[in-house]
Amino acid sequence: MFGQANVLAQGEAAFPPSVEDFYLPSILPWGAENSYWFTKITAMVWLAVGILAIYFLVSYRKPQLVPTKKQWIAESIYGFVRNNIAVDMIGHAGVRFAPYFTTLFCFIVLTNFFAIVPGFQISPNSHIAFPAVLAAISYVMFIWVGIRHHGFGKFFKNSLIPPAPWYILPLLIPIEFFSNFLVRPFSLAVRLFANMFAGHMLLLVFTLGGFAMLNASAWFAPVSLLSWVMTVALTFLEFLVIVLQAYVFTVLTASYVQGALAEEH
Repeated sequence: MFGQANVLAQGEAAFPPSVEDFYLPSILPWGAENSYWFTKITAMVWLAVGILAIYFLVSYRKPQLVPTKKQWIAESIYGFVRNNIAVDMIGHAGVRFAPYFTTLFCFIVLTNFFAIVPGFQISPNSHIAFPAVLAAISYVMFIWVGIRHHGFGKFFKNSLIPPAPWYILPLLIPIEFFSNFLVRPFSLAVRLFANMFAGHMLLLVFTLGGFAMLNASAWFAPVSLLSWVMTVALTFLEFLVIVLQAYVFTVLTASYVQGALAEEH
């Protein structure tokens, strides 16, 4: 975003934000023209993994009865996910899934948060590949949990055959299959991707729009200022979306696990 803003500020030809803004060049110093696998997006994913791993390891390295600030924050995050997502959605059995849900929640929050951090200003989740991988992990997990709890046959029977008259089952079974095994991972991935993609595009439009209008004519200076004020306001709104989307993704994953453990359809 900053690079495009500098171009506009210098009076060069302006191009509106497009999907191409999400395809970043390689940051490797060698063979950059062929090294599209390691971009700023890739670096942010590894950075998020490193930050979370180091923070929780340091926070729990020497746990104390009266927790330090780092330990208190880590315990508060885990306690929130365990009590308000895992236990609320699944019951007492949800405690054993709390570590995964906490990891999922923290990773999505942090990778989303990069979207409003100067110097990064894009979320890895604005690329469909990363939400798709997260959705695939949750998808495999809830199927594995269901098969392990019920057995292969009973799990798929519970998932596909609702309590309904036999003559309507040929219509309901394909609907249940489509809903439970196709729509779920697709909706998980697309919901997160679409929100982060749209948020980034909105920030691009208002930020670069201010530079474009200022570069076009000095008469547009007040409108440019208004455009940048909107950018600041949207940044605060984006922060709310960042946390909300992580919460929604985790809650839906927990609901799928709860459905896989349920005894009845």
